[in-house]
Amino acid sequence: MGMMSENIAYQSCRAVLAPLFRLVYHPVIIGAEKIPAEGPVILAGNHKHAFDPLLVDISTKRTVHALAKSELFQGAGGFFFSAIGAIPVDLEAAKNPDAYASAKEALLKGGAVNISPEAARNYTEDILLPFKSGAVRLARETGTVIIPYSITGEYRFRSKDLKIVFGDPFIVEAGEDIKEANERLFHTIEKLILENRQ
Repeated sequence: MGMMSENIAYQSCRAVLAPLFRLVYHPVIIGAEKIPAEGPVILAGNHKHAFDPLLVDISTKRTVHALAKSELFQGAGGFFFSAIGAIPVDLEAAKNPDAYASAKEALLKGGAVNISPEAARNYTEDILLPFKSGAVRLARETGTVIIPYSITGEYRFRSKDLKIVFGDPFIVEAGEDIKEANERLFHTIEKLILENRQ
């Protein structure tokens, strides 16, 4: 499916879902102006709930290509995720070259990509799961800025504490060590979470 048809499907879905999402969950969105209005950008943050990608999506007017587990692309729902430009990821695989290539292609076309470096939802008591290095690798290879974010609070009806906060642009230098950059991103997002927990 082409980029234009993806955008139409995505914007149509968001036009319906965003007001409903805001009405039900009352999220507080802080720092969304830090997301560039155009050009490549990686949005990277924690992953605590299935609705996290929707919360990211309604925070910007841009079309955001989210990395989503490959099971979501099977069956009747598969068309929906393909139509909105989501990128399938096999969570059981050690590496996902196809997902990486698709995310890289989207960035090289000037797109926005949402990546959870945890690579899976965090069901533990830990603040964050260990980070995979895909986000910082993509940033270094494509010269793309990362906008880190934290999601805190609970997805409850008329929630009093659900909040997403976007941090300052995170730059991965061309020659920077991937492991060091990944640790730096981990601590950046960890700090955002701790600062915004109630």
